[in-house]
Amino acid sequence: MAKQKKYIVFGSPYIGREEIDEMVRTLKSGWIGTGPKAAKFEQAVCDYTGARYGLALNSCTAGLHLSLLVCGIKPGDEVITTPLTFCATVNTIIHVGATPVFADVDPGSMNIDPKKIEQAITKRTKAIVPVHLAGRPCEMDEIMRIAKKHNLFVIEDAAQALGSAYNGRKIGSIGDLTCFSFYVTKNVITGEGGMVTTANKEFADKIKIYALHGMSKDAWKRFSDDGYKHYQVIFPGYKYNMTDMQASIGIHQLKRIGQFDKKRQKIWNQYNAAFSGLPIGLPAPIDKNIYHNKHLYTLLIDKKRAGVSRDEFMRRLHERGIGTGVHYIPVHLHQYYRERFGYKPGDFPNAEYIGERTVSLPLSAKLSQSDVNRITRAVSEVIVD
Repeated sequence: MAKQKKYIVFGSPYIGREEIDEMVRTLKSGWIGTGPKAAKFEQAVCDYTGARYGLALNSCTAGLHLSLLVCGIKPGDEVITTPLTFCATVNTIIHVGATPVFADVDPGSMNIDPKKIEQAITKRTKAIVPVHLAGRPCEMDEIMRIAKKHNLFVIEDAAQALGSAYNGRKIGSIGDLTCFSFYVTKNVITGEGGMVTTANKEFADKIKIYALHGMSKDAWKRFSDDGYKHYQVIFPGYKYNMTDMQASIGIHQLKRIGQFDKKRQKIWNQYNAAFSGLPIGLPAPIDKNIYHNKHLYTLLIDKKRAGVSRDEFMRRLHERGIGTGVHYIPVHLHQYYRERFGYKPGDFPNAEYIGERTVSLPLSAKLSQSDVNRITRAVSEVIVD
C-alpha cells in the first residue's frame, strides 16, 4: 500500500526557532501576561507601518469593537461596510448598538466600491469600515475623500493586510484607526491576537484603558519590580489585552515579514503561471499604486466554465490531501442578518456572485516547493477531469 502524503493544511504558519526560544524566555521570566514584550511588539508594528500609536489586543475583533466605541458610535447610528467579509466586521457594529449598512463590492478587486459607499450614506451614517480583502488595499484616497466630505470616521479592517500599502503609504497609517489580526492563518501570527494603529492620541489612550477592564492607563505595571501601583477603574471596560506570550511570537514573526512576502510572491506567480490556461477566474491584476501582501490566493470556480462547482472542487482537493478556504459567503446571506435586517439574495449581486464561486488555495511561507507542485497539479487534475 502506497504511503499517504501529508495533508496540506490551509494557512499553516511558519514558526521558527527564534519564536520558540523567545516564548521559553517569557515563560521562564514569570511575566506571561500583558507586559514589556507586548509593548515591544506595539512599537515594532508602529515602526513598520508608520503609525504613531499601536495598541496590542487579543484579536482584530476586539480592535474593531474598541475603535467603534472610541469614535462614539452608538445606537441609532449607521456604519457602512462590505458584505464580503468575515462576520466579525459586522458583529462589532451590532455590539455597539449601531446598524450595519452594506455597500456592494467591485467585481474585480472584490473590495467595497466607493461609488456604492456614497450612495449608502444617510444622515445617520457615522463611519465607514473598508475591508482590505485578501490583503488587496481598498481605494483609500476615494474613501478618505468621501469620509471627509460627509464628516465620517474611517476604521480600516486590515485583518488580512499587514504589509500592504496604498500610494506609498503602509496600511495602518491612513484611516482614523486600523485594525490588524495576528490569527494563525495570517502573514504575521501570534496564534490569536490583534492590534489597532492610529495617529490620534485620545483614541490610543482610550483603547489602552478600555482594553483592560477600564483601569487607569498602564495598570499592567501594578505588579512590576517598582512595587505595587494602585489603579482606578474609569470605564466599564473589557478583557481584550494581548499577553507577552503572544507578543513573543509576533516580535520575531514581524522581523521575517520581508522574507515571508518574497515567498508568498513566488508562490503567487507560480499559481498564476500554472492556472492561466484553465477555465477558472484568477485574482485580478494588481494596480501599480498598491502593494498587495498576497495574504490570500483566490480562484473563482464557475461550474458552467470549469465543469465543476466550487464546493465539488473543494471536496476533490480535500480528497487529494489539500485544504482550502472560502472568503467569504456574503454576510447578508447568513440567517441572523437576513432575519434581523431583512436582507435577501439579490441585494448585493457582485458580492453574491463572488461568494458562490470563491475558493482560497493554501498560501503560506511554510509551503515547500513540493507542496506547491502538488497543489498546482491537483487543481489542474480537478478542472480537467
